[in-house]
Amino acid sequence: MKRSTLISAGALFAASALVLAGCSSGDDSGDGSSMEPSDDGAMAEGGRACVILPDAASSPRWENGDRPALDEAITAAGFEADIQNAQGDTAKYSTIADQMLTQGCGVMILVDYNGAAVTITENAQAQGIPVIAYDRPIAGADYYVSFDNFQVGELEGQSVVDGLEASGVDPAEAVVVYIGGDPADGNAAMFHDGAVSVMEAAGIEPAAEPPGKWDGEYSATQFEQALTDLGGEVDAVWAANDTNAAGVITVLDKNGLTVPVSGQDASVAGLQNVLLGKQAATVYKPYQLEAATAADLAVSLLNGESPEAPSALDDGTPFFAETPILVGPEEVQQVIDDGNASYDEICTGEVAAKCEEYGIEAAA
Repeated sequence: MKRSTLISAGALFAASALVLAGCSSGDDSGDGSSMEPSDDGAMAEGGRACVILPDAASSPRWENGDRPALDEAITAAGFEADIQNAQGDTAKYSTIADQMLTQGCGVMILVDYNGAAVTITENAQAQGIPVIAYDRPIAGADYYVSFDNFQVGELEGQSVVDGLEASGVDPAEAVVVYIGGDPADGNAAMFHDGAVSVMEAAGIEPAAEPPGKWDGEYSATQFEQALTDLGGEVDAVWAANDTNAAGVITVLDKNGLTVPVSGQDASVAGLQNVLLGKQAATVYKPYQLEAATAADLAVSLLNGESPEAPSALDDGTPFFAETPILVGPEEVQQVIDDGNASYDEICTGEVAAKCEEYGIEAAA
């Protein structure tokens, strides 16, 4: 099996540090981390990156992946990182942002939650503070750093098409249910449109498409109702991420059904479902790449530079896009080797036999 191992996080963080070796005040702030002044006692003007994550429920990536990756990359460059989580509460999001801006930020890295970041972006920019929209687009942001989310959707859609064909089902005749993400998340539309572009080209039309939300239990409820309405008949499910896919799979299991289901995030549960054959594939987005790019950009901005992005969104927002990776059973090892999942977490219970079957091993 061919493996493509991710550049080590340490190397990426070191690259961030090369952009600028700055320093910050020793002010300690909530969930953030503080840096000591440099040896000469100089203090960087506005040398503080303020980061707001959206929640801990929609995906395990925010706390387990992005937080430590961003923190290490920013602090390795000599700056303070104040990273806090809104815990799925728009009011808390605003409160955190107000506190951060009062204490002072040199740059803000925001993951939007239900549009809460739009006003914060305006408030920050009014104070001359640049805003990096992280992972999810924000209207009016100075920069956007994410994976190519349309391509994420394309990979998901292709996994559904390939899964149907492998099952001997003509995609054009298939009963496919769409379980999308929260429409308030700008990425959700990109995932959807990318997936639809591939599935429609194969002749797929949705048999049901209930309202979306980044919530496994909600997705399970919506899918169960759709399945009932369809008389228990379904050939595949486009699920926008692993959390939603897991909710769908609980309903499929209850009804004794196994059909291709898409997903993304390469979560432990998603990888287990892929190995068990309950999920066709998951789209892997290595947190380190996105975090390193955002940290490099933040450090450049803290240094007073105006970096140029290689591309732009339709609205003109400068866009730094990373490339997603489709992971089936044969690619699970890469996620482990990259350090973004562990053998011990994945290869437990009934999954252990599948790990042995696919030659999954602990990272060296």
